Amino acid sequence: QVQLVESGGGLVQDGGSLRLSCAASGRIFSINDMGWYRQAPGKQRELVARISRGHSTNYADSVKGRFTISRDNAKNTVYLRMNSLKPEDTAVYYCNADLTDWDYKRTDYWGQGTQVTVSS
Repeated sequence: QVQLVESGGGLVQDGGSLRLSCAASGRIFSINDMGWYRQAPGKQRELVARISRGHSTNYADSVKGRFTISRDNAKNTVYLRMNSLKPEDTAVYYCNADLTDWDYKRTDYWGQGTQVTVSS
């Protein structure tokens, strides 16, 4: 069993900041890419940012310069620092991990999601 547990969502005003965390635990052999996605009401889930095990990153154009993704490989944890938040960033944010388990099976795992609401 593998679990991804997110934390750090909440309500913030326009221009504010939040930091999301996602910790992976369980029968993990290694974690490849980790990432954050979001889904706003009535919209499809979209990529926010991804980071490789070697810390290479890519971001959605809409968050470049405002959001920063990072990870701690020793803690199997990925973070998303979100600055200059806008109402259009309001969504449920999901953590994703591409990992290999103890049976050497490679699978995508998702967290349960954490709500981020930005008020204008």
